[in-house]
Amino acid sequence: MIKLGVNIDHIATLRQARGENFPSPLKAVSICEKAGANSITIHLREDRRHIQDRDVFEIKENIRTKLNFEMAACDEIVNIALKLQPYSVCIVPEKRQEITTEGGLDVIGQKSYLQEVVKKLQNKGIIVSMFIDAQEKQIQACADIKANAIEIHTGKYANLFKTSKEKAQEELAKIKESALLAKQNNLIFNAGHGLDYNNVLNICEIKNINELNIGFSIIAQAVFDGLEKAVMDMKKILSQY
Repeated sequence: MIKLGVNIDHIATLRQARGENFPSPLKAVSICEKAGANSITIHLREDRRHIQDRDVFEIKENIRTKLNFEMAACDEIVNIALKLQPYSVCIVPEKRQEITTEGGLDVIGQKSYLQEVVKKLQNKGIIVSMFIDAQEKQIQACADIKANAIEIHTGKYANLFKTSKEKAQEELAKIKESALLAKQNNLIFNAGHGLDYNNVLNICEIKNINELNIGFSIIAQAVFDGLEKAVMDMKKILSQY
């Protein structure tokens, strides 16, 4: 069965919009766990636009499932990850001006540095994943630096799903090929970004998927249905595969 990782960043986005101390990301963690989430993802951005340092350590202290820590590979955040020691880390590209992550990490262009970061994190017993586009050379680079896992950026597929089913199928084929390449290179295969209750079905049919990390669509649906039901509904879809 495909695991569900729930990204709760946008609970913090709502809180930060008014500078209040609610809604609580920690409370969201508890609800998501109760609803069947296999892991919780939080992204501590360099500009601290949503998740804050206090959230990170409070969640780590209280979480009952697995904490997946999304982060840029900069010294400040790497040091926080080493202190935090989450179950897993997903290294992502980060631009200050972007609304959300716009594409995958260029592992090829910074192999030496990333290899050092991976080794530091793994020495603390942390599983390390690279957030990349569905490209063979990037997958090979992840294997070369001895990452444990890859998370394929599904944002392009999600956008095409809304505009061109034919082109979406072409992107889906690339993701399927990436899953096969990951298996051949002994890399755990995860995927995420832009997935919702409709477009996730095609992704679920891909063999070799370990976990899907989904955030915005679940949090958005929670506005109408409540967070527990929103998570349970996504979990129900994934449980069929």
